[in-house]
Amino acid sequence: MQAVCYRRNLRSAVVIVLIVGTVLFAINQLDVVVHGGASTTVVVKIALTYLVPFCVSNYGVLVATRRRRSMPPVATRRDRVR
Repeated sequence: MQAVCYRRNLRSAVVIVLIVGTVLFAINQLDVVVHGGASTTVVVKIALTYLVPFCVSNYGVLVATRRRRSMPPVATRRDRVR
């Protein structure tokens, strides 16, 4: 869980959220907002549009971190020469 809180991982997640969330917002909700139909339900949907990519990105970080920890160390070129 600590891997999610690292600055580099958070920065990456925020970039993903801004790109993916904005594309999904434009596809799914932009016309409703432009035409003035932004009800409470639409605002919740917009928030979820940005929250879901954030959760998926962080889940990916967690899975990758766990896999790295469970894998044996990879021999470097310097180790192989010896």
